[in-house]
Amino acid sequence: MKDFYKVLGVRKNATIAEIKRAYREKAKLLHPDLTGDVSRSDEFDEVVKAYRVLSNARQRSIFDESFFIKIKNQHKDSESFNYYDWLVAREDEESRSKLIFWTLMHHREDEAVAEFKRMQMNYVGFSLKKWFTREDFMDYGYILAEELVIRGEYYDAIILLEQIIKMEYSFNYFYIFFPEVMDFTMAILRNNIDGVISDELALDVYERALELGFSEKENAFFLRKMGEEYRRLGDLSTAEICFNEAEKLMF
Repeated sequence: MKDFYKVLGVRKNATIAEIKRAYREKAKLLHPDLTGDVSRSDEFDEVVKAYRVLSNARQRSIFDESFFIKIKNQHKDSESFNYYDWLVAREDEESRSKLIFWTLMHHREDEAVAEFKRMQMNYVGFSLKKWFTREDFMDYGYILAEELVIRGEYYDAIILLEQIIKMEYSFNYFYIFFPEVMDFTMAILRNNIDGVISDELALDVYERALELGFSEKENAFFLRKMGEEYRRLGDLSTAEICFNEAEKLMF
C-alpha cells in the first residue's frame, strides 16, 4: 500500500482543507483532459485514490492505523516563536486576515468565522483578497464560504463566492473543479436566500447572481425571485419588469 500522504504531498497531520488543495494542484498537473497526456493516467488514478481515502474521516483513520502512522504534534517548544499569538496581538487588517485563514487551516473554524464577521463589522470595505495571492484567496476563500454556509451566513458566503467565480473567469485556477464551485453557489441561491435573509439583501444577491455566468434558465429563476422580492416590497412596476424579463429568457 502506498503512502497516500506522500502521493498528495501533504503532511501526516494535514487538514482537510490542505488535502483538498493538494488534490486540486495534483489533478491539474496530471488529469488527461487538461494535459492531453494519457501516459500518466495511472499516476492520476493514484492521486484520486489517495484523495478519496484521506478526505473521508473514517477511511483516513483506517488507513492511518493500517499503515502504522502516528500523527505527531509538530509544534515547537514554548520558547519558540508562536505565529498564532503574534497574529492575535496585532490589529492591522493584514494580520487579522492572515489570522482568519490560519485558524481556518488549523481546525478552528468557529474562530475563523467569528473573526471574519468581526472584521466586517469593524473595518469598512474589509476585503480578504487584498492580502493573499489569487490562488490562496480562491482556495481558502472557498473553504471559508463552506464554513459560513454551515453557520447560516448565506449572504457573506455568496459575496465570497462571487469574488472567486469572477477571478476564475479572468484566470483559470479551479479548472475541472469549477463546476463544483458553481453548483455549490447555485444550491445556496436556490435554497438559502428567499425567505431566509432580508428582502433587500436577497435582491442584492440575485442581482449579483445575474453577473456570474449561469444559464439563461437559472437567470430566469433569479429574475423571478427578484420580481417576488420587489412585489413584497411594494414596488409592483419593477416586479412586473423582472417577471417579463424572466419570461423572455424562457423562450
